[in-house]
Amino acid sequence: MPGENLTRTEAQERRDIVDTRAYEVELDLTRGAEVFGSRTVVHFAATPGADTFIDLIAGDIRSITLNGRSLDPAEAYADSRIALDDLDADNELVVDADCLYTNTGEGLHRFVDPVDDEVYLYSQFEVPDSRRMFTVFEQPDLKATFAFRVTAPARWKVISNSPTPEPAVDGETATWTFEPTPRISSYITALIAGPYESTFSELTSASGRVIPLGVYGRKSLWEHLDADYIFDKTREGFAYYEEKFDYPYPFAKYDQLFVPEFNAGAMENAGAVTFTETYVFRSKVTDAVKERRVVTILHELAHMWFGDLVTMKWWDGLWLNESFAEWASTIATAEATEWTEAWTTFNAMEKTWAYRQDQLPSTHPVVATINDLEDVQVNFDGITYAKGGSVLKQLAAWVGIEQFFAGVAAYFKKNEWSNTELSDLLSELEVTSGRELSGWSKKWLETAGVNTLTPLIEESGDGTVSRFAIVQTAPADYPTIRPHRLGVGFYSLRDGALVRVHHLELDVDGDRTDVPELKGVPRPDLVLLNDDDLAYAKIRLDDRSLRTAIDHLGAISDPLARSLVWGAAWDQTRDAEASAGDYIELVLRNIGAETESTTVRTTLGQLVLAANSYVAPEKREATRERVADALWDLAQAAEAGSDSQLQFVTAFAGAAATPAQWETVRRLRDGELTLPGLQIDTDLSWQLLASLAAGGVVSAQQIDDARAADNTAKGGEFAAQAKAALPDAASKRIAWDSLIGSDDLPNTIVRSTAMGFTHPAGREVLAEFVGPYFEMLLPVWESRSYQIAQYLIVGLYPAALADRSLRDATRSWLAANADAAPALRRLVQENLAGVERALAVQERDAQ
Repeated sequence: MPGENLTRTEAQERRDIVDTRAYEVELDLTRGAEVFGSRTVVHFAATPGADTFIDLIAGDIRSITLNGRSLDPAEAYADSRIALDDLDADNELVVDADCLYTNTGEGLHRFVDPVDDEVYLYSQFEVPDSRRMFTVFEQPDLKATFAFRVTAPARWKVISNSPTPEPAVDGETATWTFEPTPRISSYITALIAGPYESTFSELTSASGRVIPLGVYGRKSLWEHLDADYIFDKTREGFAYYEEKFDYPYPFAKYDQLFVPEFNAGAMENAGAVTFTETYVFRSKVTDAVKERRVVTILHELAHMWFGDLVTMKWWDGLWLNESFAEWASTIATAEATEWTEAWTTFNAMEKTWAYRQDQLPSTHPVVATINDLEDVQVNFDGITYAKGGSVLKQLAAWVGIEQFFAGVAAYFKKNEWSNTELSDLLSELEVTSGRELSGWSKKWLETAGVNTLTPLIEESGDGTVSRFAIVQTAPADYPTIRPHRLGVGFYSLRDGALVRVHHLELDVDGDRTDVPELKGVPRPDLVLLNDDDLAYAKIRLDDRSLRTAIDHLGAISDPLARSLVWGAAWDQTRDAEASAGDYIELVLRNIGAETESTTVRTTLGQLVLAANSYVAPEKREATRERVADALWDLAQAAEAGSDSQLQFVTAFAGAAATPAQWETVRRLRDGELTLPGLQIDTDLSWQLLASLAAGGVVSAQQIDDARAADNTAKGGEFAAQAKAALPDAASKRIAWDSLIGSDDLPNTIVRSTAMGFTHPAGREVLAEFVGPYFEMLLPVWESRSYQIAQYLIVGLYPAALADRSLRDATRSWLAANADAAPALRRLVQENLAGVERALAVQERDAQ
């Protein structure tokens, strides 16, 4: 039985039969809190006499009419599919159904604002969820035009891909009839409806067209939405992309909508991009979050060309869709906005994610094999986004950035409004660059795994280098040795600064690359492979360099070089080649001098993980106490009101591990203790309260009182997290039952509850839930939507235990469930990999 799945083979077979032309979708949003009316008219060509199916997930189907012939829904509809038989050359299908609102962030999501009881709707269709709102051939290579007609309360705003028309008002309801879209894929269609506030602007495209711009948000958050800044970044992005892509913006308008309970950062609906409300700042946020919002804005804007105008044929092209937007948004951020260190941010966050993902047992080539929809759901990962973006950065450097953009421009012109494969892009790049790219593609895109580059240094008696080589290794399971273009930087101490005294750029290939140019050069205090971050590879620090980094990393002036050293030290620690204790020492000595917000954010997260899971168990409690104390010292020493001050305070609260530390958190939250320039605003107060909850020094009633004082959606998320973090067994059981015993909670509350539940301060109690965790896996996978199932399977895994018992229980489940869904097994295998790595690092740390 297919259930809600769809295989690639089925999609290819259907594409051979069907060619879609147009959809007319009528939606009635006035039928109450659970269902909405959905009437779809589909016009499509087909092979005469053939049979196929169309997709729909509905609560009830009233009628199905194919070419004037009535089909019995009881016979034609099953497993999210409507069977279509004896097709004509030209066909008209009419389906009248009641569809269901969701609270999972999939399909048409319905949210009630606790502040004012207003109802807000938005759609989220990637990958296979437009079928939750209308009847559709749900695959990206069956493009069509979409004309929406929406009936809703007259006081609402209704937004879709086409410009919003004047509604026809009938009393308290109104109907909006949108013009048809261009030919696009169903997953980028959109509907957003509700009493959203909005503001508007415009820009003039390279084509001379005036493009209307809109920014939307909920009433209760509107005062916090800095629309003018969003418009400014959007204009900068438009100008950059239209010049570099040599193709004008392809849609009629560009709206950006900040919507509640969103699962991702944003979604590239054509002309109607939806964003998480995390990017609406009601309290002070770090520069890392501010910069990430800009990158996200430009990421989604890049998709208007790459993904929306030109779309992959099947989801094995997902990587190119997302990798291109990741690369393009980073270069645009660095070159077109004030966030000029975007590539440092990319290294600190995206590459760290990519290297981690590429070492999991679920690693896969950048061009992944996507057999069905379940495969693609779990492939929104660090390889699809971050490794792919890194590889495209290399490709652009290899063919030349001007030639790269010229090839992309030709690709857009040749393939506008159609579907493509990787070869279509590479063929254009071969023309513009004159390079043959099949060999490059085979090594970088069609094989998995990350290489490791290690310096081999021999020193003469006079302190100069007598031999220098770069040794390249690959994992045994993924033995590909790849070519790299990279820099080698020599850094030495000069008047208290660690400065680059020598630099060489070269090509590296094979197991060992000798570098005779460095013979006779004075050996530096620190050798940095991949200086300037040209390559995608893990790098190693030799012993002298690591010791120099521990003592003096903060004395390097270049933020990208610092980021590379931070990353190298972390990789050596994760790979059990250096001790967790040395990494912690490196961080505590140097993080106070770090200026790049995302580097600080990433490094602090790794510091806490090292203290909680990577140090030898017998050192753990003492290390946790020391780390939290050091973070508090850093917070006190930080510049008043600075980004670092806020980061150190929140990291201290999250790492607090002793009664004395939680007492400091309490005094800070209650105002008995103050830091110059630090305001305990709403969100920070909640973060401090969550820390106190994890320490067991506040009650559930105190959390409820805080929730009453902040009766907002965000307050609800914080309260759920804090209650689940309470470390006693009874509180953990209440949280567990709310997630597993019921499926009523919305997506953001599920996510927040799971986050609190697994707080390391409750490690001992988590051991009681190892058995229930494995018992719930199959029922949850079979009964919940993909997004909710993933939140539960990943979020409730008691990784904080990081012990052999958890490892063995996970291995046993995998052995006993060899026939479970591959996507489910992948999630569990990734959980296991984290524990196995922690155990290896613990063993190294104990030496």
